[in-house]
Amino acid sequence: MASTGYSSGRSHLEKHFTASATIRDIVIGMSDGLTVPFALAAGLSGAVSETQIIVTAGVAEIAAGSIAMGLGGYLAARMDVEHFASERAREERETIDMPEQEAAEVAQVFQGYGLDAESVARVVSAIRADRRRWVDFMMRFELGLEEPDPSRARTSALTIALSYIVGGLVPLTPYLVFRSVERGLVGSVVVTGLALLVFGYVKGRFTAARPLRSAWQTTLVGGLAAAAAFLIAKAIG
Repeated sequence: MASTGYSSGRSHLEKHFTASATIRDIVIGMSDGLTVPFALAAGLSGAVSETQIIVTAGVAEIAAGSIAMGLGGYLAARMDVEHFASERAREERETIDMPEQEAAEVAQVFQGYGLDAESVARVVSAIRADRRRWVDFMMRFELGLEEPDPSRARTSALTIALSYIVGGLVPLTPYLVFRSVERGLVGSVVVTGLALLVFGYVKGRFTAARPLRSAWQTTLVGGLAAAAAFLIAKAIG
């Protein structure tokens, strides 16, 4: 008996990563949370002699930064919802005002998959029979738009803000432990460098094919920002 290449005894299970929006928000918040307060603390270490000043300024920056980043995430998510709604309304009008042109666009999509004219005509006719399905098809295959979750804006804002806070506390922790600014700076460099390495690696596992490269790039960016801030503060001070 010829093998068909498929096994009837086993079900085919596909595992897909579906939390891309949440991971994106965590990456946005955490990357800035680790880098900006780290650079601020390093810069202040070159200009002040008390860890309390660095901690106070760092906490203030984390509060302001988390609010600003969260608000930015909220507005971006709301914009996605509004953009989708406006585009859907436009597609609905076009299926009423210019149905033949819209039907031709549907046909072009299926022609691109190599279907013959008769098959394309049957598929187009079936899609046109249901206006909602027709508009859904045009949104996905003509515009490449998926309907966003209306509650996504709040979730995105909270995720980004919390990620920023968590990331920002990492470089400040050594200044809470050590009384000396010099020791606090060394400790901050060590723990933040390790955090950036781990974060960059994990980010690379989800978003890129080279997690090690992502780890080193993330660490390098954070290190350069902190070094620049420290040297500028030293030069001015």
